[in-house]
Order: sequence, then structure tokens, then C-alpha cells
Amino acid sequence: MRLCLLGDSIAAGVGSTRREDTLGPLLATHLRAAGHHVDLRVHAVAGARSADLRSQVRAAVAGGIDIAVVVIGANDLTRFVPAQVGAQQLHDAVADLRAAGAEVVVATAPDLSIVSHVPPALRDVVSTVSRDYARVQQQAVIRAGGVVAHVERAVTPRFASDPSLFAADRFHPSAAGYREIATALAPAVESVAARRSA
Repeated sequence: MRLCLLGDSIAAGVGSTRREDTLGPLLATHLRAAGHHVDLRVHAVAGARSADLRSQVRAAVAGGIDIAVVVIGANDLTRFVPAQVGAQQLHDAVADLRAAGAEVVVATAPDLSIVSHVPPALRDVVSTVSRDYARVQQQAVIRAGGVVAHVERAVTPRFASDPSLFAADRFHPSAAGYREIATALAPAVESVAARRSA
């Protein structure tokens, strides 16, 4: 099972001090526990926006791919990329991966209101903008034939209440945070893997 991670710093594992505690290896472990042989490659780049997915998709397709896990949206939000623009770029990336024969699972933009750098007076606004952005992304992913993993629903309350899930920079996940995200992503990834190998 050729598993590729695409997207931003979360997919790349920024914040964890050990590679094995990052998203790709954690998801590969879930798949191996389900009986799959896994070849993991990480094409994600810290700081990537949806516009940067095109080059990552090309690299993934060139190397062969069965399952793509895409984590994207945080940097679009911080750079004020309009939702329809970022969602269309995400749509095109998912469509290209699907055309190459890959199953695609997407974790959309997180709720950035839980980041400690956000002033309390702005948190409601940031939360609304984050949710709206993720909603437009979800619609684009579904249109392109991908699967949306609703990671934010599962992890946002936990990150909001437990500072240990953040790394020292108070923005990226810690090893414990990555385990939470991987656990939330795993059911969707395992489902498409089972479909792929059926």
C-alpha cells in the first residue's frame, strides 16, 4: 500500500521531535496493524498552501500512489486566501490524484481560534472563518471524488483544553497532538485502504 502524505506542516510533522511520532508513520502503523504492507512517502512541505499542492501531487503520482492523505488549509487561512480560491486548488489536486487511481482522504482547515496566539476578543471571528473555510473545502473534496475526514470535530475540543497537545511553538502539534490527529484520521484511511485491497 503506497501511502503518501501531502499538504502543510501538519502533514510534514513539524513540532514533533521524533519522526515516528509524526502523522505519516502513525498512520502507516495503523494500516500495518490492519494487515497492510505500507510504503510511506511524505511530500508535504511546511508552510504550504493549497496552491502548492500541484507540485506535491506531481511528485506523488510520479512515484506511484495508492492512498493520498492531504492536510491543508491552515496557511491559506493565515495568508487570507479566499475560500473559493483555496477550495478550487484543493479540488484540482484531489481530482488529479483520483485520475491517477489514488484513494484520497483530506483533513481540512483546523479551527485556528484555539491557537494561543489568537487574542481572546477575536476567537469567535477566527473560529467562524475557519469553519466556513473548512466547509467550502469539504464541498470541493466531495465534488472531486475524495473522502473528508472530519478531524477538526474530534480534535478541536481536546486541543482547546490540553496545552500539552501543542509543541513548544504553541502552534504545531506535539507528539501527543499528532497521536490525537492520527487517531481521528485513521478510520477514514483504513476504510479506503480496505476498499483498495478488496
